[in-house]
Amino acid sequence: MPSPKAKSSGGSGGPGRFEFTSLSRGPPPHLLQRQGSDPAAARLRASESPTRRRGSGSSTSSSTGPPLPEEDCMRLNPSFLGIALSSLLAIDLWLSKRLGVCACEDSAWGSVRPLMKLVEVTGHGIPWLAGAAYCLYKSDSSAGQEVMLNLLMALLLDLVLVGVVKALVRRRRPTHNRMDMFATFSVDRYSFPSGHATRAAMCARFLLTHLVLAAPLRVLVLLWATFVGCSRVLLGRHNVTDVAFGFGMGYCQYNLVEMLWMSPATLHSLVGLTPPLG
Repeated sequence: MPSPKAKSSGGSGGPGRFEFTSLSRGPPPHLLQRQGSDPAAARLRASESPTRRRGSGSSTSSSTGPPLPEEDCMRLNPSFLGIALSSLLAIDLWLSKRLGVCACEDSAWGSVRPLMKLVEVTGHGIPWLAGAAYCLYKSDSSAGQEVMLNLLMALLLDLVLVGVVKALVRRRRPTHNRMDMFATFSVDRYSFPSGHATRAAMCARFLLTHLVLAAPLRVLVLLWATFVGCSRVLLGRHNVTDVAFGFGMGYCQYNLVEMLWMSPATLHSLVGLTPPLG
C-alpha cells in the first residue's frame, strides 16, 4: 500500500490513478475549488484532525474553568436557613395535598364537598359586608350603629390588606384546587394568605369582644372560625401555611381596628346619622 505522501504519476483525472495527501497538509487545491470554499479556511478545517480535537478537549477539561456564578454557588452550598425553608415548603405542599380530601368529587371525602362549599360561603367577604351594612341601616341605637360601622370598616380593611399581601407574595394556589369559588376577584388566583382565615379570625375576635354572647354561642363562634380555616385546606383552596398565616394576620388586624375605632361623635359627623342617644 503506498504511503500517504506518495502521489501517482499522471493526471489526477485518469482512471485507476489515485492521489494521497497528508491530513496535516489539507486537501488538494482542485478539491477546494470544486467545493467552492476558501482554500485557507478549508485547510484550517482540515488541520483540525480528530487527534487534535481530542487533545484540545482533554486539555480544556483538565484546565481549571471560570468560577461558578453566585447563584450556582448558593445552590451547591445552601445555607441552613435555605434548607429549613425548602424543607418547610416541601412538608407544607405534601401535607396540604394529603389533607385536600374534598378537592373534587372523586376525592376521599368528595361527598361532603357541597357542605364544605357552604362553609366557604359563610366566610366570604360579600355576605359579611352586606350583613354589616344591613345591620347598620336597621340599627336604632347609637351603640349598635357604632359597632356595625366599625365592623364594616374592619371588613373593608381586611379586603385591602389581604389583597395587598396576595399581590406582593403571588403564591399560586395548590395544583389540586378547582377554581369554582363564589364571586372571585383578580387577586383570588393567589393563595397566600387565606382571606377566609383572616376574616374568620378577625370577625370572631370582634364579635366576642363587642357582643354579649352566652357561653355556648361563644364556643360556636370559635368553632365556626376554626371550621372555616380548615375547610380551605380540605377543599384544596389553600395550603396549610396560608391558613395558619391568615389566622395570625386576622387576629392582629383586630388590634388595628381598635386603634382606628370610630366613636359615636365621629360616626355622626362623618355619616350624618341620628345624633347619639342620651
